[in-house]
Amino acid sequence: MPDTIPTDDRARTARQAWLAVLAKASLAELEAAWDELAEKPAYRRLRPGETGLVMLRGRIGGTGQPFNLGEMAMTRAAVQLLDTAGQVSYAGFGHVAGRSTRRAELVALFDAMLLDPARHAVITADVVAPLAARQQTSKAVRTAHVMASKVDFFTMVRGE
Repeated sequence: MPDTIPTDDRARTARQAWLAVLAKASLAELEAAWDELAEKPAYRRLRPGETGLVMLRGRIGGTGQPFNLGEMAMTRAAVQLLDTAGQVSYAGFGHVAGRSTRRAELVALFDAMLLDPARHAVITADVVAPLAARQQTSKAVRTAHVMASKVDFFTMVRGE
């Protein structure tokens, strides 16, 4: 079985980036990307979608003492791609906020396909890049909306 865990920092950073994009995508976006795939790989579920709670931690001012902010529902899934002979190929993992097991499974599927050098370029161009572009556009629109209502406060020094 091929090594599916990136060992160098650049590969790890790239995987973190595509997983972040996939995890932020909606179920509808992921389903549409899956439906548009020309060749869907055979796979098996290593870990069917499981939903649980994670504790969110915060720090006052970003650097202070940590505290428990609250809990959030998360769903995880793991899949393994199978090659044409039915042999195990690449494993992918998906963690998403919320309770959508299908969404976590799709993230895991795309993760596994991105680890496969034969599929990496196609999945990056057809799935990850459009999702990232939509997410950046959405963030820019939200930022512009917030900045339109920004109030700049300033203090004038009195010369006494």
